[in-house]
Amino acid sequence: MPDDTAPPSPLERMPVSILTGFLGSGKTTLLKALLAHPGMNRVAVIINEFGEIGLDHTLIESVDEDAILLNSGCLCCTVRGDLLDTLKSLYKRRAKGEVADFDRVVIETTGLADPAPILHTLMSDGFLVTRFTLDGVVTVVDAVNAMSQFDRQFESVKQVAVADRIVLTKTDLISEDAASSLESRLAAMNPAAPVFRVTNGDIDPAELFNAGLYNAMTKSSDVQRWLKEEAYRDTEGHVYHRDGEDGHGHGHGHDHGHGHGHHHHDVNRHDDHIRAFCLTFDEPFPWNKIAPALDMLVQTHGANLLRMKGILNVVEIDQPVVVHAVQHLFHPPAKLEAWPDDDRRSKLVIIARDMEQDQMTRIFNSYLALEFA
Repeated sequence: MPDDTAPPSPLERMPVSILTGFLGSGKTTLLKALLAHPGMNRVAVIINEFGEIGLDHTLIESVDEDAILLNSGCLCCTVRGDLLDTLKSLYKRRAKGEVADFDRVVIETTGLADPAPILHTLMSDGFLVTRFTLDGVVTVVDAVNAMSQFDRQFESVKQVAVADRIVLTKTDLISEDAASSLESRLAAMNPAAPVFRVTNGDIDPAELFNAGLYNAMTKSSDVQRWLKEEAYRDTEGHVYHRDGEDGHGHGHGHDHGHGHGHHHHDVNRHDDHIRAFCLTFDEPFPWNKIAPALDMLVQTHGANLLRMKGILNVVEIDQPVVVHAVQHLFHPPAKLEAWPDDDRRSKLVIIARDMEQDQMTRIFNSYLALEFA
């Protein structure tokens, strides 16, 4: 019998994907279509209620009141109480052979507008951190209502800002010009996340999954694909954000006064406050400088630091160190086997609220200059 207490190596940790999106965005339609795909037969899906996604006709076996086995071989579980307890229980039951085997978990955040608490759960609990790895956040966006939702609900903007993949639904109900404008707005909020137009959930799961640092299929790490730092800068390295006046912002970046506050924010445009940029550092960092500086950054500015990914050149370590933060919380750093190429510069890609690139650079450099015991 497998030992459910022994943590696997980083490349063997089970990938977890978060499926989020505002009410009515089409998460349920997408999930039902994904569950019917033959490539999903070794996946455990965690949802709030079975009834919400209408699975009655597809289930062939009821494992217990919390889990059912679908025709596709996919295991479907409901959250009973706390997500943390559900994940721990599911992992242990799999190890004991009490439920069908699976090698990926998908969590649907039905009824939960903010995905950050789920990300925090995955990134902070000792048991989960050593057995699961965050593969990525898939955010479903309703093309018909998204523009007004972004203006009214910051939660919907945050869902896009933390996404690794964006699924755009209902584009058949709007004009091509409207769809293109929406895609421009999405690209300004999150330049690195690819956008897929999807009708009736028709998309290959491979497009949405394996978005993380570790690829469960190839059992390898791909830091360049994960970081996509080239998406965060234009040719001059200026701040990435949407103009808000001309309706452009196709990932080419617009510099408004070099980040000195000359851009007039519209209080009704939540995403006008979102900035996406990459900080690059030529010299290696001593670990006793970079570690506390990053800690201070997330502690003091975590509320506005929606997501941060980075690769660090650390003086004491030959291999690169990868860091990943969501708001106030850092995932434990990971040491990679090798650098992806000859570029040894440290890079931090950041999506933040109400923080400009030069402001973030000044703050971070001030923390690096501090003396820590």
